[in-house]
Amino acid sequence: MIAISLLAIALTTLFGSQSQSVSLGGTVKFNTQAPLLAQMKLAEFSTNAENPSSDSGDFGDDFPGYQWKMETEDVKLETSEILSKLADTLQLLTLTVSWGDNHYVYQIQSYLPKNRAF
Repeated sequence: MIAISLLAIALTTLFGSQSQSVSLGGTVKFNTQAPLLAQMKLAEFSTNAENPSSDSGDFGDDFPGYQWKMETEDVKLETSEILSKLADTLQLLTLTVSWGDNHYVYQIQSYLPKNRAF
């Protein structure tokens, strides 16, 4: 009876640590993959000749479960006259990459010039 009790305690501890390892593996996968996907999508928007607008989507079959959402807004820099003139030429882009029903979220922001011509 004592041996069975010790075995039950040992197995419970073992399964708990195994479950935690699997959970941490998912977190590590997201923390590695999301920044790369965000940089890839940001590069796609920054090389496009058109000004980006708010949009969303997924990364297809190559990265199942990963979604992206982009929001754009005009830059507001009112600290000085020089910066306020610069703000008229910039657009703030906020890109959010999520995975697993928004359980994991990574966000990156970048300033892009308005009215770009390549």
